[in-house]
Amino acid sequence: MRRILAGGAVCVIGLAVWLWGFGGDDTVLRWALAGQERAQNTMAGYLQRLRANDSAALAGLWGICFAYGFFHAAGPGHGKLLIGGYGMGAQVPLSRLSVIAVISSLAQAAVAVALVYAGVFLFGLSRSFMTDLSDRWLAPASYAAIALVGLWLVFRGLRHLRRAQAAPHSDVCHTCGHSHAPDAAHVAQANGLRDMIMLVAAVAIRPCTGALFLLILTVQLGLHMAGVVGVFIMGLGTASVTLAVAVASVTLRDGFFARLATSGRLPLALPLVEIAAGVIVAIVSLQLMRASL
Repeated sequence: MRRILAGGAVCVIGLAVWLWGFGGDDTVLRWALAGQERAQNTMAGYLQRLRANDSAALAGLWGICFAYGFFHAAGPGHGKLLIGGYGMGAQVPLSRLSVIAVISSLAQAAVAVALVYAGVFLFGLSRSFMTDLSDRWLAPASYAAIALVGLWLVFRGLRHLRRAQAAPHSDVCHTCGHSHAPDAAHVAQANGLRDMIMLVAAVAIRPCTGALFLLILTVQLGLHMAGVVGVFIMGLGTASVTLAVAVASVTLRDGFFARLATSGRLPLALPLVEIAAGVIVAIVSLQLMRASL
């Protein structure tokens, strides 16, 4: 099992080196943006067919919605940063991180629905105003929330590191009968509902621009059901990528820790990795926030 985890970790590291060391991120970005543009144009065509009472176009529209969500998540996005960074830094089980990845994508879709329908029917807002609201205000707010999550990982990692240094081997104290240093099981138990809510909220604050585009058009055309369902299917397309990031981050983390499990350095390595992941998440999200202002 350790060899499998180690092999998976090597693959993830190799992918990371290609993405950020050899220009692979630019290649992926161009491919994702081109895919989004094609999907958006195809989406508009299906909406025109639905407007003309072509019911067969509905399945095609929802299929292209999933594709758009996939291409959107494959490009630059805050969801991957948060899920990947948290998966590396915290001893969260893969099953729980996978649930967070799916729920955050669907919550992002729900925010898009709430924003458009409240904007159109309650406040009479225009399409350009809602898009501007998402890009100029909600995007920086989302990046700021993610930076706070990164800082929280740093704070928690420092706290765990202090405890590990006080009792390096995480043994049970002969005086009080308690363990004074966090092991993997203790840290995993600390990641509960509070962390899940924090992660989901940080991702969901800023809805996808493509979801806003689809909802505004379907509201104008009176195709409400097609738009709302399409946006949640788009969220599932996004979730397919964030799920892959969750698997990769947990595989890399477990492969790294499997190497340290028998060396006696695991109690110190756990908080150090948590601190490093938090620093990276905070710095990258603050850079993205600055670029979005």
